Amino acid sequence: MTTAPSHSLGRSADRAAELHRRSVVADTHNDLLCAVTTRPVEQWASFFREQWLPQLVAGGVNVQVLPVFIDDGYRPEGALRRTLRMIEAAHRLASGNADAVRLCYDGADVDAALADGRIALVLALESAPGVGEDVELLQTLYRLGVRIASLAHFGRTALADGSGEDAAGSRLTRAGVAAVAEMERVGMMFDISHLGAAGVGHVLELATRPVIATHSSARALRDHHRNLTDDQVKATAANGGVVCVNFFAPFLHESDFTVDRLVDHIEHLANVAGVGHVGLGPDFVREVMADTTPPCCADPIVEGVRTDRYVPGLEGPAGLPLVTEALLRRGWADDDVARVLGGNVLRLFRDRLGRSAS
Repeated sequence: MTTAPSHSLGRSADRAAELHRRSVVADTHNDLLCAVTTRPVEQWASFFREQWLPQLVAGGVNVQVLPVFIDDGYRPEGALRRTLRMIEAAHRLASGNADAVRLCYDGADVDAALADGRIALVLALESAPGVGEDVELLQTLYRLGVRIASLAHFGRTALADGSGEDAAGSRLTRAGVAAVAEMERVGMMFDISHLGAAGVGHVLELATRPVIATHSSARALRDHHRNLTDDQVKATAANGGVVCVNFFAPFLHESDFTVDRLVDHIEHLANVAGVGHVGLGPDFVREVMADTTPPCCADPIVEGVRTDRYVPGLEGPAGLPLVTEALLRRGWADDDVARVLGGNVLRLFRDRLGRSAS
């Protein structure tokens, strides 16, 4: 086995660091709002500044999608109240850190944030349990700043089935069909991550605008219902959308939790969809789970996988430069790496974020 000279390794690391620094890095799924809202209201902005902002800066994150995820304990009765509280938290952490971040409503806002050297924050609903069948509330939530939404998590909602219900073979409900139309009307982007297989197909039949998978990996490499099949990936690309790879270790491999296995998923999706339709949706959960789950009684098994398994070095945003290094080691061209890091998501947001069908 031949070892590369140390000076060559140094040049490679320098090249990766420079490419990462000058690229737009977009993370389309970080549940940090769940952690922020465990703190007292008056600490929301300062907690974000102290605990999360340094990690985002260290990882070179320029665009951060903030999902509004509602734990089972709040459903159904408290779901809407919890949704509104998390949206309020996003507004407060943005206003309290206006020198460093900006809550963005369209592509022009994202570009303005980037031009100012601030991180562009985009609000997303994850499964929208606070909406139920009252799809008119999507416009209300749009007015509050939400620009992306999905209709289900692992289980069943009034709008659709999540991927954990794939055995039911369910498409969208009537309310779910109405929700897709309402989202397109107001300018809210549809997120197919977590949606059941039949629901994904149904959405792609209905959608007249590009969709996004904010945090989904390749089922061809890891046969788990949370991942997308090649046919789903191809259809998303044909729709003009982007599939953003989930870093959650058990969705990447049964046991080999490494950066190389993550890059395998990136490369597979690029081969299937085209490099212009792949992004990053890390779903960093270690710190969020530590902040939100009681250590006394946490069950690490969810949907048949352990939630306490992580890719070493990629437990949080600060590790994102490792992805750039790994792609370059595989021989990727700089421009293609930059597209996956965030260029593709930025293009999609510039074209579609906050833009109504009219």
